[in-house]
Amino acid sequence: MDTSATPGFFRVAGKQFPNITWYKRKNLRSAYCLLFFVILTSATNGYDGSMVNGLLSLDQFTTYMKNPSGSIKGLFSGIMFLGSLLALPITPYIADGMGRRWGICIGSIIMIFAVVLQSASVNFQMFVAARFFLGFGVAIAHGSAPLLITELCHPQHRATFTTIYNTTWYLGSIIAAWLTYGTNRIDSQWSWRIPSIIQALPSILQITCVWFVPESPRFHVSKGRPEKALAILTKVHAEDNHDDELVALEYEEIKETIAIEKEAEQTGWLELFKTKGNRHRLLILVSAGLFSQWSGNGLVSYYISGVLDSIGITDPDMQLKINGVLNIWNALVAITMCFFVDKFGRRPLFLVSTAGMCMSFVIWTILSERFEATKVKANGSAVVFMIFLYYTFYNLAWSGLLVGYTVEILPYSLRAKGMCYMFAMVDVALFFNTYINPIALDHIAWKYYIVYCAWLAFELVFVFFFYIETKNTPLEEIAKHFDGDAALVGGAAATEKGRIIESEVHEKKRSHVTEENVESTRI
Repeated sequence: MDTSATPGFFRVAGKQFPNITWYKRKNLRSAYCLLFFVILTSATNGYDGSMVNGLLSLDQFTTYMKNPSGSIKGLFSGIMFLGSLLALPITPYIADGMGRRWGICIGSIIMIFAVVLQSASVNFQMFVAARFFLGFGVAIAHGSAPLLITELCHPQHRATFTTIYNTTWYLGSIIAAWLTYGTNRIDSQWSWRIPSIIQALPSILQITCVWFVPESPRFHVSKGRPEKALAILTKVHAEDNHDDELVALEYEEIKETIAIEKEAEQTGWLELFKTKGNRHRLLILVSAGLFSQWSGNGLVSYYISGVLDSIGITDPDMQLKINGVLNIWNALVAITMCFFVDKFGRRPLFLVSTAGMCMSFVIWTILSERFEATKVKANGSAVVFMIFLYYTFYNLAWSGLLVGYTVEILPYSLRAKGMCYMFAMVDVALFFNTYINPIALDHIAWKYYIVYCAWLAFELVFVFFFYIETKNTPLEEIAKHFDGDAALVGGAAATEKGRIIESEVHEKKRSHVTEENVESTRI
């Protein structure tokens, strides 16, 4: 499938359109600014990860929680992912049934309740219960937010903005890292309660502001409201120009493709197992979820204190500084790469990222062993450098494209459910890692890293054989990369199968109209 376009142009339904500058268009600029409140879902998740990391470095917190062991530390983080996992079965029904905005709002309400419970905790049992509900709310919001972004954005900007979504994890992480660094100087329980209370702020903003964001045009079409979908597309993508050719092509492609998907009745949880193209999608979804968290990054994301303890950096103040600087670096790399996903392509970024992580982790492991054997401070400092290098490679692809790539490869009818498969594997991996990592670090230290070295090598081979390129392809048309002529695509870009089903749909509509006219004549 040829998706190339002349420089300065993008393609929709085989036609080229000149690139536009989003901030020079009033309605588009307004829509993207409002999407900031949708992106806050990922930032909230990042805030939580870094906050837990920071709290475990605070003497005030660990003392209040009676110096939790490695397994209890794992439970603090891991229970959140168990909550997320249990919420996933209902998540697509909220997103597809009530709308993307309602999914974000419901998730945010649950998270606010959880933060209140967490901030008022009097023991670790109460703290753990709060984190379970926090994970439940995050899953529901997470299951709707990226869908709204990818379905609302202009075709030229879709990949960039959807990829940015997951990278804002680091923005939340930066705020939490430096906030806990600052509250470390408060000699009371408020040193950890303040960061916990502030965690509710993004959810409050989302509940207040998400209703100003237009609903997904595709959601409106799926609910039999095509006129609302067209109005949103016209306003956001064409500055209210009702004669815009791009919007006309988009609208027909969306409307016909969703009609074809409904006619084919490919909407169930098991649809991803039934065809070759869907099984390929499922392999990517499951692997992306696992690889994004089972690549060694969980060691630092949630247990940097244990990693730094093992190389002789035990001062809480220094640990918090390293954590804060690392998150700033991660954000810079990850967000920068979002603007190159359509230039370099998804597949090359995944390959370079995974190969670089594997190389960095091997060197990280060797240096950790050398520090344990020699206690030479330089080896410990070199480990810190390798952590930064490892995350540089990780953020080339796995940070942003985890959501950006997986959400775009799914057709509308399977998008919400398909993302649940991916998020389920993320939660399984995180639950395992957050519970096992502190125990493994306590018992075998650097030897545990060898497992990740071998796993990263396997990841590289898997990505090479199964991840395909989708750059510069409109959302509905990506199905052609997986299904070929069997893809359910309508409109001007319709496939052979799409045209057949599209014709059948129109024939049924004509028959229905004729029957109604006959009945009306009789009356």
